[in-house]
Amino acid sequence: MKQIEPLRHVALTRYIEPLREGGSLPALAEADDGFKYAVKFRGAGHGPKMLVAELIGSELARAAGLNVPELVFVDVDEDFGRTEGDEEIQDLLRASRGLNLGLHYLAGTFTWDTLVNDIDALTASKVMWLDAFLTNIDRTVRNTNMLSWRRELWLIDHGASLYFHHSWSDWHKAALSPFPYVKDHAFIKIASELDAADSFMHAVITPEVIDAVVDLVPDEWLTGEAGDGSPTPEARRDVYKQFLKTRLSNSKIFVDHAKQVRAASV
Repeated sequence: MKQIEPLRHVALTRYIEPLREGGSLPALAEADDGFKYAVKFRGAGHGPKMLVAELIGSELARAAGLNVPELVFVDVDEDFGRTEGDEEIQDLLRASRGLNLGLHYLAGTFTWDTLVNDIDALTASKVMWLDAFLTNIDRTVRNTNMLSWRRELWLIDHGASLYFHHSWSDWHKAALSPFPYVKDHAFIKIASELDAADSFMHAVITPEVIDAVVDLVPDEWLTGEAGDGSPTPEARRDVYKQFLKTRLSNSKIFVDHAKQVRAASV
């Protein structure tokens, strides 16, 4: 089993600027280790659920050998951001005190353009397999959430993955979904090696790897909500594990669907 490394903890020291590409208002900020991070805040959008999806999606991608920026836990204390002039940002920072998530900032990157940047069919198939597995709806031609850095493909922004957790009651059914959104995937026309990708992914994303990645999620991001059926962090963590393991053991469902969709689109 590939060793799943724990995430480092850093504390924010300087808010540089908002990254306004998305609705969750992430920020470029500097931490006490001297590095810059694209920080995603628990007080934005879908809150901690987005951070959970980002962590799980990114670390499973890393376990599969795909390029992902380093993730770190980011501490935001009550004094951070008080001098920020934008009231919306001040509100966001106040709502995000505690543990947040940062991605190491890759300077000099370009958005991956499927019409310009070349990628081999197997790598494209691995990415599409992973997104179907994670039910990541946000890797489209219009919004690839992929970067070109040093002439390599890097994956970012997995916060729209695992969308079953916005309605916990039907996760068993969601785990067996063929993932219809694959029709919009950025690599649908390139991913011709899905069977090979499926074999590879089963070798590197094992039940043990799933357990280790989900165990990285902090308890404070897994607090229960009324009516969700999993009120404790451990119960919710177990649902993530069961969902991913069920999806893994039934990958033929989403692989066959992706192949059918691809055959109709090329």
